[in-house]
Amino acid sequence: CKECQNPITWDPSGGLLFDDKAKEELFSILDKDYISGVTFSGGDPLFPESREVIASLVKEVKDKYPNKTIWCYTGFIWEELIPQMDKDNNLKDIINNIDVLLDGKFVLRLALEKLQYVGSSNQNIIDVKKSLEKDKKILYIDNNKWLEGEDI
Repeated sequence: CKECQNPITWDPSGGLLFDDKAKEELFSILDKDYISGVTFSGGDPLFPESREVIASLVKEVKDKYPNKTIWCYTGFIWEELIPQMDKDNNLKDIINNIDVLLDGKFVLRLALEKLQYVGSSNQNIIDVKKSLEKDKKILYIDNNKWLEGEDI
């Protein structure tokens, strides 16, 4: 996305390999009581070529730490991901094991500094468990209410 805060993550063949040592480091951090969870962010963890590794990792995190939350940022939107779950078991495993999905590409002209957890007003903060249960998108935080000063 133009003006992305992480342009170094754009190259699908770049970055560092997430190996056993990196996993060991992640789990040693998650072992700490004061760590409430983990967030997956960009590049895009839901990039099709990354889904198999991410699916395995989120399942392992949820199995080892069932009380810790998993948040995931993606440029995809909820409405395009949900139909894909029938054909993509890795995506299904990811969605079924995360707690909060922050969806949508960052759009510079919609950027607002006052938004919580996202950078532009087109992005949503979705309560995944409730959304799957109700079979419709349920927001975890509604930034429109936040911006209007309502209690959230």
